[in-house]
Amino acid sequence: MAALLKVVHIKNNLIITPIRNEYAKQSAGRKVFSSNFATRMKNIRNFCIIAHIDHGKSTLADRLLQVTKTVDDRNLQAQTLDDMDLERERGITIKSHAIQMNYLSRDEKYTLNLIDTPGHVDFSYEVSRAIASCEGALLIVDASQGIQAQTISNLYLALDHDLKIIPVLNKMDLPGANPEEVKDQIVDLIGCDRDEIIPASGKTGLGVDAILEAIIDRIPAPVGDPEAPLQALIFDSVYNNYRGIIAYFKVSNGVIRSGDRVKFFNTGKEYFADEIGILKMKGEPRDEVRTGDVGYIISGIKFAKEVKVGDTITNVENPCETAIQGFEEVKPMVFAGIYPVDTEDYEELRDSMEKLQLNDASLVFEPESSAALGFGFRCGFLGMLHMEIIQERLEREFDMTVITTVPNVSYYCYTTKGEKIIVNNPSDLPDPSRIDSIEEPYINAQVITKSEYIGVIMDLCMTKRGILKNQIYLTTDRVELVFEMPLGEIVFDFYDKLKSISRGYASFDYHTIGYRESRLVRMDIRLNSDPVDALSSLIHADKAYDLGRRMCEKLRELLPRQQFEIAIQASIGAKIIARETIKAMRKDVTAKCYGGDISRKRKLLEKQKKGKKRMRQIGNVEVPQNAFLAVLKLD
Repeated sequence: MAALLKVVHIKNNLIITPIRNEYAKQSAGRKVFSSNFATRMKNIRNFCIIAHIDHGKSTLADRLLQVTKTVDDRNLQAQTLDDMDLERERGITIKSHAIQMNYLSRDEKYTLNLIDTPGHVDFSYEVSRAIASCEGALLIVDASQGIQAQTISNLYLALDHDLKIIPVLNKMDLPGANPEEVKDQIVDLIGCDRDEIIPASGKTGLGVDAILEAIIDRIPAPVGDPEAPLQALIFDSVYNNYRGIIAYFKVSNGVIRSGDRVKFFNTGKEYFADEIGILKMKGEPRDEVRTGDVGYIISGIKFAKEVKVGDTITNVENPCETAIQGFEEVKPMVFAGIYPVDTEDYEELRDSMEKLQLNDASLVFEPESSAALGFGFRCGFLGMLHMEIIQERLEREFDMTVITTVPNVSYYCYTTKGEKIIVNNPSDLPDPSRIDSIEEPYINAQVITKSEYIGVIMDLCMTKRGILKNQIYLTTDRVELVFEMPLGEIVFDFYDKLKSISRGYASFDYHTIGYRESRLVRMDIRLNSDPVDALSSLIHADKAYDLGRRMCEKLRELLPRQQFEIAIQASIGAKIIARETIKAMRKDVTAKCYGGDISRKRKLLEKQKKGKKRMRQIGNVEVPQNAFLAVLKLD
């Protein structure tokens, strides 16, 4: 027994010794790996570019790519990161774009992960996602236009996430640049020293080297544990016809390796990491993506609903305990129906919307049906420009011809029984006899403009039921006006009118402040007594008559004439408040009668009259697509 124990003891020693040696080797290797990792991590910088629309973000990003030699001069073009035709045509950034740059400073190699963000208020959700993936931000301010509303809004968003702000004064080459005054505005806004503001020009390349050095010196390196279980935040995704869904992520802890079995935390789905890599102008495959890095993963995902922006990627074998706290949920502001022109294309439209939602997580939609248009989708957008862009992308990228209904916002309706109904569509509104009260969303609107335009802007806001809450002079000739007004009043043409009356010098930003009770009514448009639900709208009672009359006049211009008379009516319940008539096209049936008895002509006219009456009973009025958005262009 003793001998057996001795043998076992010897065997154990034989087994334990190599394990200890291996463990010692692994520990030593891990220490070297950790020290290399720590050295490498301190040379990573993740930053985004935030600014008001048209302050030169994309042009400055081009210069950064050029100086760091990320893109060679042969492939460089204006708005290099804006890869959509729509972005180039309109000169705006619609999507956030991530790209990795390498830069040599003081004999050390730095990895810079840049995310270029949109500037328009309708794409602020893209900005929030970019900010969640960064440690610092370049705040670009136009030296000729100064600080504008979206600059302030995006800055507050960045400060909420404790990002290090680097102020940059762009467009210094313009003749109208006013650097000293704008520097005062920046100092007042963020409380920095004047010396910290970097003068630059995206067009000439002035100050680009200073910006890169400031990124290295001022923005902190990402923090994270390379040895902890994998935690990576998905901040964007895109659909590829050949590879399936590609998800973009930032690794907060751990390492993701090619061939790993990974799990998406919130959906619980498991996949193999077929390909991972970093984001250059095109994805570059890598064997591993480490803590602090931004990369992409291709794992053969075919269904859009399996990828949620804001989800956490972790390892199946060694999963993390909690998901990363992502960015806030999207809150749609404007609702509209999107319907296929041909009802048979409904399923194809659904697939297109799901693929588009991957690339634009702020798009929200659900199925609905309309008596006039058949089956389609009720979609939520962040604003009117967002809605317009989605419609154009559906037509260009997916070859879908769609009809968009009149946009409106979401209301709360309280019934006499105390029920609360969310009304996204005027047709959802219950019978007036059952309604106790209706509440509509209100916003806090911030307008920054020149002092000479205060009068006309106040007048515009007052006509939109706005209440002036504050008026602050930022400088001697720049003023900030703060209004409280219903969201429903600004979703149509407010922004265009604001730009028009201020000659482009007014900037606009808003955020919701809750719901308030209002005297709202549902106005229907009827064609030959049949209501067209796609043209129904919820409006304030005081404006119903004027809007109804103008809509009827506009439809009379837009609807083609038929062989029968068309009555266009605006109604509130059973009461008709406006009417226009489109006269029937009439063939001269008596043209062939030369002379002869008058009774012959009368007989022909009576026959025509009966035909017209019968045609009116069975005839359909075709409503062209531009009529559905007629309400937007009433002025």
